[in-house]
Amino acid sequence: MRSWRVWVGFLISLFFIYVALRNQDFGHIWQALREADYRWLIPALAVYFLGVMVRSVRWHYLLRAVQDISPRQLFPIVVIGYMANDILPLRAGEVVRSYALSARFGVSKSSSLATIAIERIFDGLTMLGFIAIASLSIALTGDLRTVALIALILFPLLMIALTVFVRAPGLRASIVGLGARVLPERAGAKVEELAHSFAEGLGILKRRQDLIGVGLTSILAWLLEASMYLLIAQSFGLDLSPAAVLLVTAVANLATLIPSSPGYVGPFETGVLLVLNGALGIPRALALSYAIVVHAALYFPVTILGLIYWWRESFSWREAQKTEEAIGHGG
Repeated sequence: MRSWRVWVGFLISLFFIYVALRNQDFGHIWQALREADYRWLIPALAVYFLGVMVRSVRWHYLLRAVQDISPRQLFPIVVIGYMANDILPLRAGEVVRSYALSARFGVSKSSSLATIAIERIFDGLTMLGFIAIASLSIALTGDLRTVALIALILFPLLMIALTVFVRAPGLRASIVGLGARVLPERAGAKVEELAHSFAEGLGILKRRQDLIGVGLTSILAWLLEASMYLLIAQSFGLDLSPAAVLLVTAVANLATLIPSSPGYVGPFETGVLLVLNGALGIPRALALSYAIVVHAALYFPVTILGLIYWWRESFSWREAQKTEEAIGHGG
């Protein structure tokens, strides 16, 4: 079952790679890459990793309802999650991160995944806010309006569903109990146990102060990542307005939600092109060259650091895979 999903992801990536490369002048791409001033990568990577540190603070807030773990201790595990998403299919980094947190601090994997689910919703809501701000000064194309509409429907609905799940225990118990009754007794008990652990991980939704902290750190983390996009634009002589930077950051990252190969190759580049070429009229070759460098900067440093942390912590790929398989089978 998992194998065909992996292949579908690769096929989707190939489709978006084709879309990104269609009607491209490869000579102009090579020229833009050759003439770029890569010294801008130094401050760009500095603000990116500062953003990762802020994300560790955010996860600290998310986890406080379960266990109080310092941002400094969480930073390596956050980096490991990004590394795993870059080298494994099907966004397996989320599961690998839950395994690493469990192995290091004993936090339930289900509770960990619940906090990551909230994290992703806040990411989506922040991206939606970026698009809304950018739309005040940039006319959105039909494709960009479609992206915004999907985000506008998806992320608020997910937040409402999780809030109901944690704040209406009677309704949750009825739904989970109904599902458990159609399963064998042992499997049903496991489902109820997982639902309870998942609800514990959603405890942040009942803690107003921590929830404010999550919201503020989400905005700060994404503003720092947007600063990386702005700095790398300087490498190519692109004078992007703040609104353009917010828009390209939002659309490129929302595009990575599309199932694809490890590292989101294809959807990311297409997302950048939708903004820079489609909405701003920047030449396709220059826009793609910029997308390639931004993607490489997002990919290689954090992947290398994540592998170093994985080796240092002596985590097991075999155990991480068992976690993924257990979650995939509902246990």
